[in-house]
Amino acid sequence: MTTTGPAAPVRLELDHERRVAHIVLARENTGNAFELDFIRALRDAVRQVADLTRDTAPGSMAAVLLRAEGRNFSVGGNLREFAAQGDDVGPYVRELADTAHSAVLALAGLQVPVVAEVRGAVAGGGVGLALTADLIVAARSTKLRLAYTAIGLTPDCGTSWFLPRMLGEQRALDLTLTNRTLTPAEAERWGLFSRVVDDADAPLVAEELAGTLAAGHGSALRRAKLLMRDRGLAGLRERLELEAVLIAEAAARPEARAAAKRFLGLTAR
Repeated sequence: MTTTGPAAPVRLELDHERRVAHIVLARENTGNAFELDFIRALRDAVRQVADLTRDTAPGSMAAVLLRAEGRNFSVGGNLREFAAQGDDVGPYVRELADTAHSAVLALAGLQVPVVAEVRGAVAGGGVGLALTADLIVAARSTKLRLAYTAIGLTPDCGTSWFLPRMLGEQRALDLTLTNRTLTPAEAERWGLFSRVVDDADAPLVAEELAGTLAAGHGSALRRAKLLMRDRGLAGLRERLELEAVLIAEAAARPEARAAAKRFLGLTAR
């Protein structure tokens, strides 16, 4: 296993024997919250993986495993960082969204199979990030919640594109408007999660699944994914651009800034 950037908030680990590239969210002390340095590191890691998964690349990787260190996959946006921006929160959120969306689009466009292993909180932009994967292995501790409208924000990271296509409009609106938490059993029944397993088993199950895919007929898997995914990427790109505009506008509104502060306990309700 080759590891790059051991101190980075997002690591890239290459399993040359199995030909699986691991993208590891490695800022467990913040719950892998989205902030600029974290998201830039994620974008850069995905760009490296895109180069490594091309058929013509020497020692190319044949599958990708997206996973996280710590108890949570990702809690979504770092609201403390949002609150710290003051009047500049709109431009900050726009840059954050644009950078995150570069990573999401690149992940969704990878030619090889992508497996995600999720656990604990999968919230906000973490939902969209997880849904870029072709298959999701979820630990029983997983709690999926969009949470955007609860703090005056709108969806980003492709959630408004992925969810209606995967669930239908009514279920997607249910999750978005009510911000209710979706249990792993519900998410598996609805088709969001491919496997739900005990927390202790999730890393091994996800790794074995990625390894099995990497050992398969690579050209057939690439072409099958192209047939399923390629047509929608243009629509995803357009939706990500709209999401970035709307969430930046929402973040700049006084009610959203106040809601974020109340959530953090920085002001009285």
